[in-house]
Amino acid sequence: MGKLIVLTGGGTAGHVTPNLALLPGLRARGFEVRYIGSYNGIEKQMAENAALPYDGIASGKFRRSLNPKNISDIGNVFKGARESVALLKKNRPDVVFSKGGYVSVPVVKAAKKLGIPVIIHESDMTPGLANKLCFSSASKICCNFPETLSLLPKEKAVLSGSPIRAEILSGDREKGLRFAGLTGEKPVLLMIGGSLGALKLNLALREALPELTKRFDVIHLTGKGKLDESLVGTPGYVQYEFISAELADLFAAADVVFSRAGANAICELLALRKPNLLVPLPKEESRGDQILNAASFEKQGFSKVIQQATLTAKVLTRAVNELYDDRERYIKAMSESSQADGVATILGLIDELTAGKE
Repeated sequence: MGKLIVLTGGGTAGHVTPNLALLPGLRARGFEVRYIGSYNGIEKQMAENAALPYDGIASGKFRRSLNPKNISDIGNVFKGARESVALLKKNRPDVVFSKGGYVSVPVVKAAKKLGIPVIIHESDMTPGLANKLCFSSASKICCNFPETLSLLPKEKAVLSGSPIRAEILSGDREKGLRFAGLTGEKPVLLMIGGSLGALKLNLALREALPELTKRFDVIHLTGKGKLDESLVGTPGYVQYEFISAELADLFAAADVVFSRAGANAICELLALRKPNLLVPLPKEESRGDQILNAASFEKQGFSKVIQQATLTAKVLTRAVNELYDDRERYIKAMSESSQADGVATILGLIDELTAGKE
């Protein structure tokens, strides 16, 4: 009988995608893989799409603020804890890998109680509350940024980088150009703002199009419901709400990328060696993690960064041109990084923690 690993994490796609990136390596090692998430979160659909056996548990959110929902969620937290213990007792995994999100907390705590080793991965520069609650229960804590190491228990901390989906690394430039209807005669700027889009980035890019398209062809992933029909047919500009199957090819076609600074997104850009311009979500719209993520990548020479408060069409045009002109420096820095892809490092940790188990 082979080894069994339980993956957990949910709430957003960013808490699931890195888990799924480990699947080919885990299956090649003979692991049976199961997933534990919330009853109906995004992780359920994504796990089932990956043909993973899935177990749902009750999930409650941990809030720092005084909120009436804290009281109503207490019942869900305790129910999720009981369900996690029952599932882990039933399946007896050799190891648990957690990508975070509130649903992962009872799973990690249950694993600790049952003596099952746990590996946690923290994507952002500063650990989120859910992962912080799990530190004491973890055998190893992986992270994406050198600066995060000082915030983790020293004996558990590992600078791994993020697990990157193998398919995102296997794009074909010519296929991407054909899909977008571009000739390849101009360098390509790809803007990606996430599944929900990035309104401020969309507006700045569209205002800058007359200048940008003098030098670049532009592929714009706008986010759901954010297409601009008035721009259909603009020479050198194509827009899509969301791309799935062809995304790897569009990345391969891109010479430079304009993006938000979510941890998983920028780690994919690092693995792809794509010179990138980042506009992190401002503090008033987030907990500030994207600002820190972007600052780290800028310091390491991977990214050029501008803040949303200073973002205008003129600023954007100048920054994209400077990024492209200096692209070889960014590519060199990314090529020399040891954190370009966390799959091998994390699989190595899993091997260590399960050595001798069959």
